[in-house]
Parts: sequence; C-alpha cells; structure tokens
Amino acid sequence: MIEIRIHGRGGQGAVSASTMLATAAHKAGRYGQAFAVYGAERRGAPMVAFVRVDAVPIRLRQMVYEPDGAIVLDPTLLALVDVTAGLKRGGWVLLNAPGTTAPTASLRKFTVYTLDAGAIAAGLGLGTRAMPMVNTAILGAVARIGGVADLAHVLAAIPDILPAKVEPNLEAARIAFDRVRGPTEVSSPT
Repeated sequence: MIEIRIHGRGGQGAVSASTMLATAAHKAGRYGQAFAVYGAERRGAPMVAFVRVDAVPIRLRQMVYEPDGAIVLDPTLLALVDVTAGLKRGGWVLLNAPGTTAPTASLRKFTVYTLDAGAIAAGLGLGTRAMPMVNTAILGAVARIGGVADLAHVLAAIPDILPAKVEPNLEAARIAFDRVRGPTEVSSPT
C-alpha cells in the first residue's frame, strides 16, 4: 500500500488533489482512498488530506500516520507543521517551492522534489495571484515521481473532479510533469 499525506491551507485544493489522485489510481486499475482532516475549517487555515493506493481493496479507515510521501502545497507550513512526522525511511517530500525557495535542513534524510506550482497555476489563471490553486500542478509532479498513477491517468482524473477550467488544469499538470526538480537528498548542516 502507498500512503501519502498532503499538507495545505484551506482553499488551496488539497482535498480535490487527494480525490483526483485516488481517482487516477482507480483509472490505473488500482484501489484508491482519499479523505481530509480539517482544523479551523476556514480559508487559509492549515489542513491535511490523505491518500491511500493499493492493488487490493483498502479496508483501513484511519488517518495516515506513516506515509510513504508528503506533499506540501504551501511552503510557509514548514515553519508551523512537521511535514515529515512519521514519514517512512526512504520517503519523499514534494514541496511547492516558489522562486528560489530551497528545501530546509528539517527535510534531511528524505528525498525532496521541488516545483514552483504557484507560478504555473497563476500563469494559467488558476486561483488568484495571492492564492493560486496549485493542486493540478502538484498532481503532474506526483505523476513524474511515480508509484501512484502515470500522467495519462492523472489527466483522465482531473475533469472528473474539476469540471470547470478543464484545459488550464490539464495544462498545469502537463507543465509540472516536465518542471518538477529532484530528487535531491537534503544533507544535514555542517
């Protein structure tokens, strides 16, 4: 079973991303499960969503405590939340890293992928400049990382969950697939 935790803020599309990722896994012939946990349930508040993917039906019904990977939609969450809590040895982190934001030392021991998903989303008119909807761009990067679903299945899942602005969302995933950087091993500071 592959388990992924998605860290974001309310309104960034983390719930939709988890649903699209589970749907993409289903389209790839696997079983998928997606759900979220909300704190303050308001736009901009930290929240977390979860995805499970397996070749057999998933009967487990609890939060993901030891994920294989972590996705961070908003890099400011790195100062508020331990996004690597419980992350399995050899796990990966996909970080929406705008501009020159580099992975922090807190991510050492993990394989880190980075993507300026905000710039991709803003350039395609997804969300606003202040709060771009980065979810479909992130999914394109997840497809490149591998393990859950390939790009064709991610692209097939997007219109099922996001019927508006289909073409810009598909384009965001395609662009991100090509632009994701990594893997990099973040070494501890000397």
